[in-house]
Amino acid sequence: MPLPVVYHPLYSAPLPSTHRFPMAKFSMLHALLRNKHWINEDQIHTPISIPRKDLERIHQRHYHQAFSSDQLSRAEQRRIGLPATRPLVQRTWIAVGGTLMTARLALERGIAAHLAGGTHHAHPAFGSGFCIFNDCAVTAQVLLDEGAVDRILILDLDVHQGDGTAACFRNDPRVFTASVHAASNFPLRKVPSNLDIALEDGTNDATYLEFIADRLPNLLDQLKPQLVLYNAGVDPHQDDRLGRLGLTNQGLLMRDRLVLDACLRRMIPIATVIGGGYDALEPLVGRHAIVFRAASEQARLYSI
Repeated sequence: MPLPVVYHPLYSAPLPSTHRFPMAKFSMLHALLRNKHWINEDQIHTPISIPRKDLERIHQRHYHQAFSSDQLSRAEQRRIGLPATRPLVQRTWIAVGGTLMTARLALERGIAAHLAGGTHHAHPAFGSGFCIFNDCAVTAQVLLDEGAVDRILILDLDVHQGDGTAACFRNDPRVFTASVHAASNFPLRKVPSNLDIALEDGTNDATYLEFIADRLPNLLDQLKPQLVLYNAGVDPHQDDRLGRLGLTNQGLLMRDRLVLDACLRRMIPIATVIGGGYDALEPLVGRHAIVFRAASEQARLYSI
């Protein structure tokens, strides 16, 4: 069976042309994957908005209502960095539903990939750093509450530390949060994850992959998670505008192959989200496509 992929055409909500968040990347990534025949329409699953009761398993009602009705203070809006327009509100609720759908597909099929997600700076009562709702945190909490799983690993390889996700689960031993990130990058005040690997500026492919290869297999064997939520951010790339690390395209591909293979050879379901990346749109979209290439390879390899 082909790799299940989750996508909604509303993901690329309009933003002012001068805005630095690359919102067009979602529709461009979908087009690239289709044009290169790396995915086809039969693989694509269309999500719906996350139900309010599920969003509130993580996010406080006063916060999500204030965001959705454009009632956040100027300081709160500035902290997020995105305007609460109607299209953006709609895509935000749908994207959280998309990560939940991706996780459900992974539990059913072994692996699934989302063409969005990874908003790991969102805390229960506020958003930050282009992150409004924490899709992986909401997904994990829903699945735990339903009894679908009782042990989850959230593996965050975005270049920025996953402070919001760590805050959501600081008192929940059922969720293990692991973040590999640039030590000197955003956020300034980091919330400790269960495992934080802080890397020096300019860390290259070999050193980065060595950290992952040394830690991840043992971590999976010790935790025995029933699901891995994998943030495959591409901002560790050497050319990323907000990065600080030194990975190449080949390094990102090897990273994704390593993570996916480590999970699938242990028969641990894995759901991927694309995370962050900041560069000119064409090279950026090419980088985000890497995890779909790796996931498709692994799905074929393991006959999923």
